[in-house]
Amino acid sequence: MFEHLYAYPARLVPQADGSVLVRFPDLPEAVTDGADQREAMAQASDCLSEALAGRINRGEDIPPPGRPRRGSHLVAPDPTMALKAAIYAALRSRRLTVAELARRLDPRSPSKLTSLEAALGVLGYAIAIAVDEKPAA
Repeated sequence: MFEHLYAYPARLVPQADGSVLVRFPDLPEAVTDGADQREAMAQASDCLSEALAGRINRGEDIPPPGRPRRGSHLVAPDPTMALKAAIYAALRSRRLTVAELARRLDPRSPSKLTSLEAALGVLGYAIAIAVDEKPAA
């Protein structure tokens, strides 16, 4: 079964100046920071989204998220980027080109989410969106 969750574990590293560095062990190029933990976590999702987009643009594999370790925080990318990453991974796993996918899609899809859902459907996948409550800070 092909299943990809795009929430990646992130390590928060306090810095001497009080800021907090965020690193993603599975995506070494994804590094960001914030003045404090709250700001660092707010930056983390954008950083993860950019790292996934970069891998797609460079034609690189997107590794699956590793298991969260004690003290790590799960960070999800922008939902649209997660869907694009899912399409990219599905195309690679099926050895399909974007041109072949375009030929299989209905070009009259009215919205971006609908287009992404249609693309995944053509490849035999469905979208599952979960909303989880954040732990109290």
